[in-house]
Amino acid sequence: MLMALGSSSCSREATKEPARPNVIVVLADDLGYGDVSFYGSKTINTPAIDSLARGGVAFNNAYASSSTSTPSRYALLTGMYPWREDIKILPGDAPLVIDPAQPTLPRMMQEAGYTTGAIGKWHLGMGAGKVDWNDTIRPGAREIGFGSSCLIAATNDRVPTVYVEDGLVVNRDPEDPIFVDYEHNFPGEPDALSNPEMLRMEWAHGHQNSIVNGVPRIGFMTGGKAARWVDEDMADYFSEKVKDFLVENREKPFFLYYGLHEPHVPRLPHSRFAGTTGLGPRGDAIAEADWCVAQLMHRLDSLGLLENTIVIFSSDNGPVLNDGYRDGAPELAQAAGHLPAGGLRGGKYSLFDGGTHVPMCIYWKGHIDPVVSDALVCQMDLFASLGELTGATIPDSLDSRAMPDVFLGRSQQGRDAIVIENQGKLGLRTGRYAFMPPYTGPETNLTGNELGNLGTYGVFDLVADPGQLNNLAESNQELTDSLRESFLAHTEGFYRPFVGEVELK
Repeated sequence: MLMALGSSSCSREATKEPARPNVIVVLADDLGYGDVSFYGSKTINTPAIDSLARGGVAFNNAYASSSTSTPSRYALLTGMYPWREDIKILPGDAPLVIDPAQPTLPRMMQEAGYTTGAIGKWHLGMGAGKVDWNDTIRPGAREIGFGSSCLIAATNDRVPTVYVEDGLVVNRDPEDPIFVDYEHNFPGEPDALSNPEMLRMEWAHGHQNSIVNGVPRIGFMTGGKAARWVDEDMADYFSEKVKDFLVENREKPFFLYYGLHEPHVPRLPHSRFAGTTGLGPRGDAIAEADWCVAQLMHRLDSLGLLENTIVIFSSDNGPVLNDGYRDGAPELAQAAGHLPAGGLRGGKYSLFDGGTHVPMCIYWKGHIDPVVSDALVCQMDLFASLGELTGATIPDSLDSRAMPDVFLGRSQQGRDAIVIENQGKLGLRTGRYAFMPPYTGPETNLTGNELGNLGTYGVFDLVADPGQLNNLAESNQELTDSLRESFLAHTEGFYRPFVGEVELK
């Protein structure tokens, strides 16, 4: 862990705080705690992200709610634990998982007078059922509070491989309609199993369906040839959309959600970044993500918006190396001694700490004294905290907690506890400890990441043992009993054992 810095003179005294600062949330995809040089990476350099961390609040103990994308993004935008609604990873043609009637962060900001936008990765579903990609897609981002949006429906390894702007597929062609199916291929369409000669990237697991740009994907797609994205151009495409949003809305308060697709698979960064890190496509994709942050900050600076804009950077969950393609990520990381989770145990898909413990920093020029905070925080707490900070009306009955002083580095009194989740299985992070119920099942999945199925109680002191190598459950029964009771109190009515497991009493 990083050591906390001493506080400096209060720069905000010299700069009056705006009543309604702009807010930008930048969310990377599968970026680990150890993938950022500020957090200790010696093999990947992330100067733009580091600049935010050095100039703002860098959190040692920031968490996503979940170790996978859809549920953690749900928590961020709704302020609610995703396990309350059994939110899981979505296919690319899934309906919107956020009920348009429920409170959301963008709607709260919109009602407070903010112009709202969503750009980049979405993965929260679109439409109300079977999506017609050739017509206006509703409900979507607009129906939950985003005034404008330009998104990919799910992930860059899932079909449809198209951009959706304000509910309409970009460059759609009525003469070449788009159809998507996650069960069956379409007649005459190639796939990775039948046409391996068309591939420029080899799949490892789960990615043997439709081929787009020589890359095998999850799910089947036909049509929409003019609308299909070019993977290597995605970062530039969304970066320009972000710049346009800033220019168009520079004279009024705005809230922007910017979902980076890096370093999610398939890792196909622009040729400018290829070979720049020595860690293959994954390392190069992280360099590209850092460039995206740099482009954002440069544009804010050129528009004179830095002192009136809060920039929040984090990742949706922990890291993964082999997530379905053979791109050399595991081998190159091992050879270089790179630890994507920064020495934490587990990663994406894991109940261990590396699954949800993520990099997070908040920058606000002239209003934040640089500090490294040990406060325990969760991304979903941004909802209520931004509401209090901007004077918005905060909805009742959220799991989100209002802690604006913590997020601005003025207090280190964070959360008492966070319930973390991995594909329906729950754990608890409280104080210095992590608690895991005795879930059974495989130790790892096809990615090689540990899942957290210990078959016994897991109790770990994350301060003394951040790598979770020493299970205290048997040696400290009193602590185990106390943590079990706390876990059951926090998950009352929702915790349930899986088939063949003993219910906690």
